[in-house]
Amino acid sequence: MVEHRFAEVNGIRLHIAEEGEGPLVVLLHGFPECWYSWRHQFGPLAAAGYRVVAPDQRGIGRSDRPEPVDAYTMLDLVGDVIGLIHALGEDTAVVVGHDWGAPVAWHTAMLRPDVVRAVAGLSVPPTPRGGDTPPLVAMEELYGGRFYWNYFARPGVADAEFAADPDATFRRFLYGASGDNPANDPVPAQPLVEPGSGFLDLVGDPEKLPDWLTEDDVATFAAEYGSQGFTGGLNWYRNLDRNWRLTAAWSGAPLQVPGLYITGDRDVVHAFPGAADLVGALTQIYPTLREPVVLPGCGHWTQQERPEEVNAALLDFLRETAPARV
Repeated sequence: MVEHRFAEVNGIRLHIAEEGEGPLVVLLHGFPECWYSWRHQFGPLAAAGYRVVAPDQRGIGRSDRPEPVDAYTMLDLVGDVIGLIHALGEDTAVVVGHDWGAPVAWHTAMLRPDVVRAVAGLSVPPTPRGGDTPPLVAMEELYGGRFYWNYFARPGVADAEFAADPDATFRRFLYGASGDNPANDPVPAQPLVEPGSGFLDLVGDPEKLPDWLTEDDVATFAAEYGSQGFTGGLNWYRNLDRNWRLTAAWSGAPLQVPGLYITGDRDVVHAFPGAADLVGALTQIYPTLREPVVLPGCGHWTQQERPEEVNAALLDFLRETAPARV
């Protein structure tokens, strides 16, 4: 049974969903997601002897939403993970992230290997900081401001688009980036928002939801965002260039703990510039990383689209890096 409560972390309240006892596993969602994105992982991981905790990260769902945009930097998000682990009475944890949660997980492991026993990322691989140009500036120059990061970073624009009809937002978001969308077979297109259009114009309302997604799931996501809106999560994108500056001291830092990367071959992340070459070189760049697990026909919503395969891979990884006493 998943239980819900709040934890005081770094001056804010984080809503957490929790199940099980044993070594701590922290599950970090992406955008636009929340704790519910991990609904298929709680039971199997808890049954295997793990304490599973999925927070709504700052600005998302039922957690607090600081007003300043610069309260959503990578250092703030990493600080929340470390603070949460300690607020839960634990000294160490395995950290797992999907989408935006994956960079938070990778950075938490790199910055605090004394706290993170092992790390897994879904969809988004560990990415070297690299380059002499901040990411939003680079994408602005490369795609003339059409790349979705730049669209999301414009104050108030995507916020209003997504909040106008949360139910339609989630139907389009979740179907659009899924492996079930024929437009993503074999390779998704670059998510470019044309002038005068919105992000949701990239995909229409699906006539039928994929088998892995129910109307109740869509309604749950819409309700979790209903009171808070989307600005908190969008502020993560508005800090991409600030993150690039703040993490300069860790440029080239190694991954010192065991790592696992799971992805789908129809994930839009693989369409990003340089992504295919990066995934092919991951184990050379990060020797503590296992060979990536690539799920055929799977899109962006990895643990929701393919829960059985993801759970099996995570449990195999957990048994090796943080064995439970069951």
